[in-house]
Amino acid sequence: MENLLRPIYQERASHPDTLAIVMIEKRNQTSPLTDNLDVALLVIVKEAKQPVYIKHYEFDNQKASLNIVTDEQIQQWILLGTNRRIVEWILNGKVLFDRNEYLGKLLDRLKMFPFSERRLKIGLEYGKLIRRYLEGKVFFESKQFLDAYNHIVHALHHLARLEVIDHGFYPEVTVWNQVRQMEPQVYKLYKELVESEESLEKRLELLFLASDFLIHSKSEIGAGHLLGILSEKEVWHYAELLRHPEAKYYSVDLSVLLEFLVDKNFVEVVKIETKGQRIFHRGYSVTKKY
Repeated sequence: MENLLRPIYQERASHPDTLAIVMIEKRNQTSPLTDNLDVALLVIVKEAKQPVYIKHYEFDNQKASLNIVTDEQIQQWILLGTNRRIVEWILNGKVLFDRNEYLGKLLDRLKMFPFSERRLKIGLEYGKLIRRYLEGKVFFESKQFLDAYNHIVHALHHLARLEVIDHGFYPEVTVWNQVRQMEPQVYKLYKELVESEESLEKRLELLFLASDFLIHSKSEIGAGHLLGILSEKEVWHYAELLRHPEAKYYSVDLSVLLEFLVDKNFVEVVKIETKGQRIFHRGYSVTKKY
């Protein structure tokens, strides 16, 4: 396979903007890791007109993809966890080209997992966890059990990823294999949800009770990043938070996480007068510094 692809990747390696080339081969009959193609080539470049450019090839009944991705896009995917398989590609792919040890340094960073990145990623997972949990609870209370099940499964995935990150590792595609060793309590919750012989309603009822405790017990860790941002000044308007270079990553989950922290007394609301009678701007202030 590598010999067949050599003309393609050697041409890319000769470009001065190319930083690294990695090959990922299909491991199983069904392989979402490579989009069911036989092989994927990842070419990381300094810059390009498009952050992601993909070509498909076919040769001798074999199928391949060429993925040209900018360094900036790779960094964003790693930071936000929005393309989970990219970490697996970088960690487990075969290195075909590495200019000035770019890939070696990136691998070192992935293994070191700097605390500042960890704190942000935990916060993002916690925000998603809160949203999924609250939405699932609404469905459960209205007896829409299948929708509640769907949301609580997603909530548990975010909790699992949070636990893995808190242990200093990047969550892999097979996150439950990681969680089983690191946090058996969370793994047990997931097993009980999907394998218990109790009725779905009973399973969900027990799980929401257990999740409620776990979510609250993780509040300070899960919200530590956002609380740290809020500690930077006395009072924040919501629009100011959205413009913060790191808070903006929370996107649609920022508001629900903020309200959760108000409800749990980590954050207090400061009423700021407007020109309208009895109408106030909402300001947000941490109850203690983080």
